[in-house]
Amino acid sequence: MKQLPPQADPDNTASWAKYSAKLCRHCAACCCSLPVEVKGLDLVRMGLIEEFSLQDDPKFIARKLMKDRLVDHFHARTATFTLARRASGDCIYLDHQTRRCTIYDRRPDTCRNHPQIGPRSGYCAFRLKEAV
Repeated sequence: MKQLPPQADPDNTASWAKYSAKLCRHCAACCCSLPVEVKGLDLVRMGLIEEFSLQDDPKFIARKLMKDRLVDHFHARTATFTLARRASGDCIYLDHQTRRCTIYDRRPDTCRNHPQIGPRSGYCAFRLKEAV
């Protein structure tokens, strides 16, 4: 493999590396430390709500998910939920030891489409995985 790109600062998109699927094998899953916005259908796929709940007021869904500490924010205008993160900034679904998604088959569209969508399309916040 070619030389790996330098460590990126997740808060500075100018430091991000041009995305290549090969980078994921060596990355510490920095994309899983970015805020993840999801829609109702994502919540269904993730198993957080039942499909019939989509008929409920999204604010009611948000209150329940916030109380359960699964969602941090709800944007009423766009009906978008922001998934909760740990104190470290990691997604609550990221295994802190393996740095792999624990709900990969059920992950939201934002994660499925990264890095095509996000703060800098086509780039990722690559950081080399620490040797274990």
